[in-house]
Amino acid sequence: MKSKFLMLMMLVLGVFGASSAAFAAASSDITLEQALTIVSAARAKALKQGTLMNIAVVDAGANLKAFIRMDGAFLGSIDVSIKKAKTARLFNMPTAALGELAQPGKPLYHIEFSNDGLITFAGGIPLKNKDGTIIGAIGVSGSSVEDDNEVALAGAAALNK
Repeated sequence: MKSKFLMLMMLVLGVFGASSAAFAAASSDITLEQALTIVSAARAKALKQGTLMNIAVVDAGANLKAFIRMDGAFLGSIDVSIKKAKTARLFNMPTAALGELAQPGKPLYHIEFSNDGLITFAGGIPLKNKDGTIIGAIGVSGSSVEDDNEVALAGAAALNK
C-alpha cells in the first residue's frame, strides 16, 4: 500500500512539475536559507557585543534546522541554546515570558521539567514570517541572559528584512 502511494505521489509530482522548493514555499516552515540568514545576523550581533555564543534555529516542529557554536563558546551552552529555541517554539512565546509564568506561586511553576527539559529564561524567541505565522524559533546561549536575548532578537529581526 505504501509503495503504491509513493508511486502515485511521484507520478503527480512529475506530471505537475512540483518540486520540494515549491512545497517548502507553500508550507509554514522555516527554510534553510532563512535559518542561515538568522544565524548569520545573530552571530554578527554577538561579534559586535564581543560575546561567544551558541545559536540554534528550530523549524515549525521544534526540530533543529541550523546551529553554530562560535569558537570558544561554552560547551554547556550548546544544549541550552537548542532548548531555548525548542521552548520558544513549543509554547509560541519568548522564553522570558514563559519564565515569568514559571516562578514559584505562578501557574506554570516547574514547567521546565516537562518536554525533556525546557529553558525558561531569556534568549529564546519564536520566528514569524511576514504573515505572522510562527515558522520556527531561535535560541541563544553563551553570555548573560541580557546578551543572549539581544542576540536572539537580532537574529529574529533578520527574518523578514
